[in-house]
Amino acid sequence: MAVSTDCRIALSAAGKLSGTTGLSGRDWRLLKFCNGELMGKQLKWQGSLNMGIKKGSVRTIVCTSLTANVAAAGEAKLRDLEMEKKDPRTVVAIILGGGAGTRLFPLTKRRAKPAVPIGGSYRLIDVPMSNCINSGINKVYILTQFNSASLNRHIARAYNLGGGASFGDGYVEDARSKDIDDVLILSGDHLYRMNYMDLVQNHRHSGADITISSLPMDDSRASDFGLMKIDSKGRIMSFSEKPKGKDLKAMAVDTTVLGLKREEAEKKPYIASMGVYVFKKEILLNILRWRFPTANDFGSEIIPASAKEYFIKVGNKSFPTGLFWLICSMITGKILEQLDPFLKQTLLLLLIPQNLASIMQLSQCTRQEEIYPRQRLTIARSIVDSIVSHGSFLTNCFIEHSVVGIRSRINSNVHLKDTVMLGADNYETDAEIASLLAEGRVPIGIGENTKIKDCIIDKNARIGRNVVIANSEGIQEADRSSEGFYIRSGITVILKNSTILDGLVI
Repeated sequence: MAVSTDCRIALSAAGKLSGTTGLSGRDWRLLKFCNGELMGKQLKWQGSLNMGIKKGSVRTIVCTSLTANVAAAGEAKLRDLEMEKKDPRTVVAIILGGGAGTRLFPLTKRRAKPAVPIGGSYRLIDVPMSNCINSGINKVYILTQFNSASLNRHIARAYNLGGGASFGDGYVEDARSKDIDDVLILSGDHLYRMNYMDLVQNHRHSGADITISSLPMDDSRASDFGLMKIDSKGRIMSFSEKPKGKDLKAMAVDTTVLGLKREEAEKKPYIASMGVYVFKKEILLNILRWRFPTANDFGSEIIPASAKEYFIKVGNKSFPTGLFWLICSMITGKILEQLDPFLKQTLLLLLIPQNLASIMQLSQCTRQEEIYPRQRLTIARSIVDSIVSHGSFLTNCFIEHSVVGIRSRINSNVHLKDTVMLGADNYETDAEIASLLAEGRVPIGIGENTKIKDCIIDKNARIGRNVVIANSEGIQEADRSSEGFYIRSGITVILKNSTILDGLVI
């Protein structure tokens, strides 16, 4: 018999390998142990060994070589397993387009919630899309439901990346693919930055059927979220959607399980769901097809019901990165789907310049940008703590703590404060503007000597000269759609494509 360096053992005709491995009685000429098939089996050599080696040392030499090769093979398999856990090609993301968006009305009057502009030149959908692409997850599907035309148009224009993100029909067929192990479920109207593969790895290491990304929460905001009750190992025992009163107190847990210090855990005794879920592929298909085929919502129906039957775990190492998670408003403590928090959260991007960069630029918000002319600032008197988007034309105006969207036109002596202007879909030429003014009509943009405060100006709005929008009477709710605006939560909202005539005071 001879033992080579790659652990191949050649037996002579008289040599015989036997034992409890099921190989007894067979005459083997060549064996390779490094595949691990004989690992842990008791081997016994019979027959003559003419190797010039002492009889007592044969087992030691063979076992040492066997152990080394099995260990190397084991390490290689572990490396392959780790690489598989990190492989984003085995994950498909499904972004939910949301419901009717009634609490963001009138911004959702003609668009889906994920299509609402944010930060000047982005849409809410760009946040989960950017997170997916920067996490290496390039197979992304978006399920739309209400007012989806502008959302579909934005996706088609911004993410026509060829070999990058893919969009199309038949996500169920893709989810069936044997190359897909897990399905990532995301909301299309949240604002945060996160590496989803960290959550996916957490999910795979734990062996959970479903993993939910979570955030510790205090008493003041807990009732605005779906809350989870967990055991000492992070397994979700029950789930309650936006509980109140006694039901809320019943959901308090020891959040040190999530890695919080004792003092911080006492201040934040609740675990809130971020609405980011990872499902094992087969589990999700089984739930949607057979267990809960009539369910319509993950947060209020599927997750609470599944907690009783499946292994659902909190992704305790999957907190969003960056300076803040804007779903939890640092100002109002309310969720994004209300206009007052929406305005303040948008303006919150201006308080610390790194905020918008943290969410978009540093995470390389990957999309195909349209080509605009550069901003034209003609004797701009003052621009303080504001974002002015590309393609905008500003003339001799004051802009303070505001966001000016793409293709905006702001004329002389305009004062803009604490305002979000969503911009325009197209330009009007100087000749067209002159013609409109000659006819007594209003061009797109804001006319001379207009003062605007605490306002959201939707796209393509035409605001005339000498207009005052300040809600000085403090009205909380008003429907003046015939005049081109609403007041919601004390915020004046100028409707898309509307016209505010010269001299109007709101």
